[in-house]
Amino acid sequence: MLGCFVLSDPAHRMRAFHHVLGNTAAAMLGTSFLWFGITFWAYLETRSVLATSFLGGAYMLGMAILGVPFGGLVDRFRKHVVMVWSAIGTAVVFVLAGAVYLLTPAATLVDLGRPWFWLFTGLVLAGALLAMIRGLALSTCVTILVESDRRANANGMVGAVNGMTMLVTGVLSGLAIGQLGMGWVTVIAIGVIVASLVHLLLIRIPEPTIVHADGAPKPVDFSAAWLAIIAVPGLIGLILFSTLNNFLGGVFMGLLDPYGLELMSVEAWGILFGLSSIGFIVGGALIAKWGLGANPLRTLLIAAVAMWVVSLGFTLRESVVALAIGVFAYMVIIPFMEAAEQTLLQRVVPLEKQGRVFGFAQAVEVSAAPLSAFVIGPLAEFWLIPYAESPQGRSDWGWLLGDGDARGIALVFVLVSVAGLLVTGAAFLTRTYRVLTASYAAGDVNAGVAEEPDGIPGPDPLGKGHGEH
Repeated sequence: MLGCFVLSDPAHRMRAFHHVLGNTAAAMLGTSFLWFGITFWAYLETRSVLATSFLGGAYMLGMAILGVPFGGLVDRFRKHVVMVWSAIGTAVVFVLAGAVYLLTPAATLVDLGRPWFWLFTGLVLAGALLAMIRGLALSTCVTILVESDRRANANGMVGAVNGMTMLVTGVLSGLAIGQLGMGWVTVIAIGVIVASLVHLLLIRIPEPTIVHADGAPKPVDFSAAWLAIIAVPGLIGLILFSTLNNFLGGVFMGLLDPYGLELMSVEAWGILFGLSSIGFIVGGALIAKWGLGANPLRTLLIAAVAMWVVSLGFTLRESVVALAIGVFAYMVIIPFMEAAEQTLLQRVVPLEKQGRVFGFAQAVEVSAAPLSAFVIGPLAEFWLIPYAESPQGRSDWGWLLGDGDARGIALVFVLVSVAGLLVTGAAFLTRTYRVLTASYAAGDVNAGVAEEPDGIPGPDPLGKGHGEH
């Protein structure tokens, strides 16, 4: 049993939620600033689509491997404790990355044939993955701190804040790489992470008492996560659909930055991508205001159709305006998909198992993206891009894609978008769609969590309360 203080006043709980959300946003700001920066820097220094694809793929692979262990930590320990240790770990690893950058000659650092480029980027990757723990903890904090009928709106707030983070980091990372260089980007990111840690130490998260009927969670508990998922009719189908979507989305992860950097300077691309991230704010704000409707699963699938239509259209002509409109629209849509899945899980999965379920779902869903990124990088660089830019390719596809230097990347976007539309259309017709809709309509298994009365013992001062009492 996890014994800790609980506030029954919804206003107090929402205030705690806002503090946690703001702090997590600051941590993501520092992490994304460095990760965006290193992606821009890697492509500009190497001009290798292969390098950016492998970086993006490695990040998603790490999320897939670590999702369940990190989710187990969220269930096993207090949310505040795991968030603090996540911040400490991220700060330490980023400092090590800064040391590698400082001590390695520039020409040696960008040589893909030597280990220093991979050591530097690998350390940044490790720090970004450690920060992932805070995102999992935030999802469970929505269940703890927000009343059932307001969770969709709270998830919209999370999406809006994520958009604001992307807006700032997208603009500033491009400008910082272009004007200050990778070294200063690393220093700034470390400073932001340390500042968020100091603020986090001052926050108190009121958590309910959780009785683990099956005992305290194991550090790595795949079986318990799997059993919790299959206990909800249709939930495995939702995870499989998201997995297929992410398989296709891995292409965008690997190729969107190279596409943008082919059309403009790194400073301009950073600004455009950052401003386009206002779409996240718009999408999140719409959800925060209006929610997701009576059937979040239907909203998710409609959003997926819209996403693939946008992705199909914005690269048909090599145009900065089309790119800006397409990326903006894409980012308006993404919060609807993310919030819909979060809201479903928060309603149908018991709180004491949510960390593992969120982690398991994330692990499975993102596992496809590294595969697609690792596959599409070589395919694009050695086959599709040369073919599309050859006389034969221009003759075959010029009627659809027009002319330009990035038509090979555009061809990949088009093919993937058509596949995404077919997958999403088929999902509407499945039994899983009908069953999961019924599971959601059956009621909220966590309906009383955010309304528990006061009087539960306070946390021990060391924050170690976990396991069974």
